[in-house]
Amino acid sequence: MNHNRRGFIANSAWGLGSIALASMLARDGYARSGLHGLDGEGLGGAATWQLPDGKPHFPPKAKSVIWLFMNGGVSQVESFDPKPMLNKYAGKSIAETPFADTQDPKKLAIERLVVPDANGNQRNVLYPLQMTYSKYGQSGIELCDWFPQMGRHVDKLAIVRSMWTTDSNHGAQTQFHSGRHMNDGEFPTLGGWIHYGLGSLNENLPQFISMGTREYWNKRDGHYLGPAHDAVPLRVDANNPIDFGRPDLPMSAEAQRVGIDLLGQLNSQRRSEYPNDPALEARIASYELAFRMQHSIPEVMDFSKETAETRELYGLDLPHCKDFASQLLAARRLVEHGVRFVQIQHGGGGAGAWDAHGGLKANHTNNSRAVDQPIGGLLEDLERRGMLDETIVVFATEFGRTPGTQGSDGRDHHIFGFSVWMAGGGLKRGVVHGATDEIGFHAVENRHYVTDIHATILQQLGLDSHKLEIPGRKRLDIDHGKPIVEIIA
Repeated sequence: MNHNRRGFIANSAWGLGSIALASMLARDGYARSGLHGLDGEGLGGAATWQLPDGKPHFPPKAKSVIWLFMNGGVSQVESFDPKPMLNKYAGKSIAETPFADTQDPKKLAIERLVVPDANGNQRNVLYPLQMTYSKYGQSGIELCDWFPQMGRHVDKLAIVRSMWTTDSNHGAQTQFHSGRHMNDGEFPTLGGWIHYGLGSLNENLPQFISMGTREYWNKRDGHYLGPAHDAVPLRVDANNPIDFGRPDLPMSAEAQRVGIDLLGQLNSQRRSEYPNDPALEARIASYELAFRMQHSIPEVMDFSKETAETRELYGLDLPHCKDFASQLLAARRLVEHGVRFVQIQHGGGGAGAWDAHGGLKANHTNNSRAVDQPIGGLLEDLERRGMLDETIVVFATEFGRTPGTQGSDGRDHHIFGFSVWMAGGGLKRGVVHGATDEIGFHAVENRHYVTDIHATILQQLGLDSHKLEIPGRKRLDIDHGKPIVEIIA
């Protein structure tokens, strides 16, 4: 491609931005031949290496994933793992409770569960639950009453109460997505691996989409797989859902088509000059897809044809949850139209909205109001449309919060035990797996590192992560994780 053609393509009014365009290349050999990792040269023509063919490795039980990530750290004891013992022993140091012998002093020091007593001395004290809890559904699973709509659908959930991780600061956001500590370097996220391993369900839409704010340390997905496997960022705005998704100047569809046809002619000439260029067909396909996306994405993001009942179901017109409700309704529409992985960040920016070092009660009250009804609406909407059986919905957060107090009315970061739930996609319904101890400190039963969530999702999508490894990038066993077979139907 000469400089004149590069300039024409770069300045043509129909073009998508570089990030979006790179993501469109993921399904073809051009994108995959540009993988990073072998002496900075890309993987090119490795003779013994077979690129993914876009097909699952074994029959899948699910087609798509809606990944809901709560930034900042949701308190496990005030969400999906209530601990009444915190009320009984509130204000007491752990040494003054029956749990003294079960806690590791080194871990207590890391957790900083300390406040001054009346004499100014530091002491570890337990903090009472800041909200009531109830049994929900036929399963009778106990949830915090901040989440009544999720409680209404608890019989659809598989709750894992025994998660752990290692990054005690907000780099844990990246760790939950990639499985590796930030100090280890940069690694592809779960969405990036799924995008790399599976083919398209809809040739008019990207297969990996992200909505919501992502902090700089959790901004990318492809990493050594290449930028083609980064999520395409979308906004819930039918008029401007994607950067560079509209012409800079007014242009009719016919004029756009003329531009596409001209590019086709130029590429055809190039094809005849260089018949052995393996990247050319992929480039042409990506330009065509970019053109089609300009029509398909605004259509998917247009809610005008949704019924009043659906809007009410998600809470679309309620100020406290409108933004998140819009993203979840968009997620359902995207999955309905064949998008493979939709990643939604709630409360992104800085440490994250759920990071309640102080004022936990007000913090979790406001955040739960923002997400509870939209999530309940999503689960109900997917179920009644017959989509939940083939769509995995995930509710995750980077870590939990301490059973002890920080300051006067908050909880600190907590990596030793927290909760995640999943629903749909061939998973069991209305079950709890794993457990923390009586004060919600340590995961003590069926402990799971974050990549076990990844492995469970990959298995349901029909992927064996070991078959996705590439030369020079062999992953650790813990990177792959193990499917949580106890929650798979």
